[in-house]
Amino acid sequence: MGLELYLDLLSQPCRALYIFARSNNIPFEFKKVQLAKGQHKTEEFRKVNVLMKVPALRDGSFTLAESIAILLYLVQKFKTPDHWYPSDLQKRARVDEYLSWQHANIRAKGSKLFLTKVMFPLITGQPLPPEKLEFITEELNVALKQFEEKFLQDKPFIAGSEVSLADLVALVELMQPVCAGYDLFEERPKLKEWRRRVEEAVGKDLFQEAHQDIRNIKNLTADQLAPELMENFKQQLLKQF
Repeated sequence: MGLELYLDLLSQPCRALYIFARSNNIPFEFKKVQLAKGQHKTEEFRKVNVLMKVPALRDGSFTLAESIAILLYLVQKFKTPDHWYPSDLQKRARVDEYLSWQHANIRAKGSKLFLTKVMFPLITGQPLPPEKLEFITEELNVALKQFEEKFLQDKPFIAGSEVSLADLVALVELMQPVCAGYDLFEERPKLKEWRRRVEEAVGKDLFQEAHQDIRNIKNLTADQLAPELMENFKQQLLKQF
């Protein structure tokens, strides 16, 4: 049994893994887990990841959860080019610094905006009040300002002159609100140029392919969601917003 990656490309961390593996010619079997159909809640998938979340990895009898852990596993197992996770102590520390920060900032704020613009109206049948959407958008804008000033600065990439895991993880997260209709790159020329460099570094065609499903997310309808997932999601969203 070879390497298996359990993914749904609607998920940002899944896209990061898919792009990383493909751009580094890592051989793997793509096991699609459709979140909308609740396939991550099945007993079959539970055998791969008891947390019932994607992404997940199975390598022979070894299984692994959490996207960052999986990325680092692939870096070391397949000895990918050094720039992805530099051997230089300080460059590697810059990658680690961003990956440690992003969960509660870029990821959290970008995901929240995506939920309010796409999932909330889809599941509840009504849009979020404008004042709440404005507040959530401003939270993301604060995180974007921090990203530019602290992590990107005037460098081509987060760790310096070459693309790293930090850049890939950052960009797939930023594409989530973009695909929900908030073009956060439009008035941020530095961020726009950084995006271009990251896409070119991993391959523009591959990047576009990985984002095909999420770009079409607005075509998703409520009847395409598993009923039990729909109700659970609705209760969570109403509590959160």
